Amino acid sequence: MKLEKTVWGTTKNGETVYRYALSNEKGTTVELCNLGCSILSVTVPDKDGTPTDVALAYETCGDYERNPASFGCVVGRYGNRIKGGRFQFAGKTWQLEQNEGKNHLHGASGAYGRRFWPVSEESEDALTFCMESPDGDGGYPGDLTARVTYQLSNDNELSISYHVTTKTQAFCNLTNHCYFNLSGHNAGDVLDHQVFIGADAITEVDAESIPTGALLPVSGTDFDFNEPKAIGRDIDGSHPQLAFGGGYDHNYVLKETSGPCASAYSPKSGIFMEVFTNSPGLQFYTSNSLEEHEAGKGGAHYENRSGFCMETQFFPDSVNHPEFPSCAFTEEAPLNLHTVYRFSTK
Repeated sequence: MKLEKTVWGTTKNGETVYRYALSNEKGTTVELCNLGCSILSVTVPDKDGTPTDVALAYETCGDYERNPASFGCVVGRYGNRIKGGRFQFAGKTWQLEQNEGKNHLHGASGAYGRRFWPVSEESEDALTFCMESPDGDGGYPGDLTARVTYQLSNDNELSISYHVTTKTQAFCNLTNHCYFNLSGHNAGDVLDHQVFIGADAITEVDAESIPTGALLPVSGTDFDFNEPKAIGRDIDGSHPQLAFGGGYDHNYVLKETSGPCASAYSPKSGIFMEVFTNSPGLQFYTSNSLEEHEAGKGGAHYENRSGFCMETQFFPDSVNHPEFPSCAFTEEAPLNLHTVYRFSTK
């Protein structure tokens, strides 16, 4: 195992941004940076042993202070959507910024995904980034300290651990927003990827992608990935939920399992990715709203459906749905979430 660290750039506030590379003995390298606690690349051997970067990303440090597509970053304080940006918590009504129509998405202008995250711990196989967020930050109640640890194993497992504490009471929904293309980050669309998601239901959404509170069974519908199928097989199907997101952009209610909750496979590269998590939901997003010819790293140009996200998370708008799993936590009961992306070939 090896960790390399190089200066990548400087933020507008004068902070030095480092580019970190974790490498293992199997030829896998994961690159990370302080801005947004972001994944910049995930390079794994394909079926022929050729190193293949499977993570969409931008080219420069400055791109990550903007990061309009949220490439590879940790979104928060609340990843996903909150209806009207409004909720009740600790006996009070709170109003957040509305940055997606009338709703609040990914922390809005105070998003963690564009902030500088210092590294608090480093070793040859792991990095821990830290974020201090005071009470009222971004309009949210409660203070928090978030520690996000990325670790790479010699079994080609990239683990992401979220440890969130508070001195009061708070809530948050942190997730990594990495876009994957297992054929290579610049290989075109992902419609041929075979995907499995172990879930019997999705959270139904309205035309603004806000949960209604209902859970929709997926069996026999365009949303059923309990048996692996190509992303493109049903993405333009007749299910009314597909029209709201322009494809898949929905939270799956994960089954409890000790095995993988989801997986994806590229028949072109032979790269197979399994996902393990203790989170209750997984947002499956097929990059339906990338800007046309989004400029990426290495001269790449990303278009709609050129990547997919498997964002392990609490359910969208859970603060307004007491029937959903709660992402609230206290000083006595901190939040501990863990996700593993395991890569192999077949």
